[in-house]
Formats: sequence, structure tokens, C-alpha cells
Amino acid sequence: MLYPFLYAGGSGLDTLLEDVRRSTREKVEDIVRLREAVLEQYAEDLAACAARMAGAFRSGGRLFTFGNGGSSTDAQDVAALFLNPGGSARPLPALALTTDVAVVTALSNDVGFEVVFARQLAAFGRPGDIALALSTSGNSDNLIAALREAARRGMTVVGLAGYTGGQMAETPGLHHLFTVPSSSVHRVQEAQTTIYHALWELTQLELAGEAF
Repeated sequence: MLYPFLYAGGSGLDTLLEDVRRSTREKVEDIVRLREAVLEQYAEDLAACAARMAGAFRSGGRLFTFGNGGSSTDAQDVAALFLNPGGSARPLPALALTTDVAVVTALSNDVGFEVVFARQLAAFGRPGDIALALSTSGNSDNLIAALREAARRGMTVVGLAGYTGGQMAETPGLHHLFTVPSSSVHRVQEAQTTIYHALWELTQLELAGEAF
């Protein structure tokens, strides 16, 4: 239960408002600590991943992102960030595999939900492209199938997960895995936004000054 004090009853408005303030402070402190810890732990790997992604884009590669539920929203945010960053930042080819409702529902209905991303990568992916999966648990079968398909196709394979990484941490072929060490879905997804924005900024820095 995220806010147990809301259901305690009988405490009065002032006490309730103080509980809300305390809860908000604690959550902010939690995510600040978690973001700092993740960036410190993965600083070198983030730079290495961004350099690999920049190299892929430089060679004509494209970015494919995917995830389920809230992570599908983040996958779309990642693709939009790379494709249409605004300002003077360099737009890069990116596509979220969660946005084509006809394809996603057809594959889910006719074949199975576990193939909705793998089949799209089989159709669109080619060596030198990038596959980036987002998950909180790291245990989604359709993400694991897609990561395996991406590895088979010679793509750069990147995973973002929470908890201890789940099955994603054991999936062969991953080049980079960023695991947010938290059991809170909310904190994991908040920290993952920091990770993919850092990846985007570092990739832009790698490509800075090049003609496009």
C-alpha cells in the first residue's frame, strides 16, 4: 500500500497533511539516492553503451524500443527522445515497437503475445541496429524473446530492468544491462528515465560536430 495513512481514518486533516508531506519527502529522498547510486554504478557502462549506439547510428543503424505496460510508455518516450529531440540536437532514427496497434493486436491474437516484439524485430531488424528493452521485473517473456531475436540478428542489445534483473540478466547476447536495484516499480521506472536520458545525452555528445 503506497499511502496507508489515507486509510487509517480519524486522524484529522492536519495529521493527514503532515503524513502526506512526510511521505512525499521520503519518496523524493529515495529516488534521489537511487538515481545517484545507479549513475555511479553504471557511469562507465553508460559511456560505453552510448559510444556503441553512436557508432551504430553513424553506420546507418536504427533504434527499436519496446516494453509492456508503463514500460511501453517509456519505450515510446525513448524513441521520441532520439527521433525528435528538439532544439539543435541531432534527430536519430528510432521506432517504438509498441505503437502499431494493428500489428501488436494481430500478432497477439493470431500467434501469441510472447512474439509481439520478436516478430517485428525479425521483420525490421538488421545487423548494426539497436534493440532497447525496458522492464521493471526483467521477466517478461515477450521481451526476452525479442532480446534473443535481436542478438541473433547481430544488433546491439540493451536492457533496462529493476530488482535484480530477473531473466533479462541471464539472457545471452546482451551487450549492456542496466539494473535499478529497487523492489519499487515506481522508483525503478523513475530511475530508468534517468538512465535513458543519460544514454541519449551521451550519444549526442559522441555524435557532436559530425555532419548530418
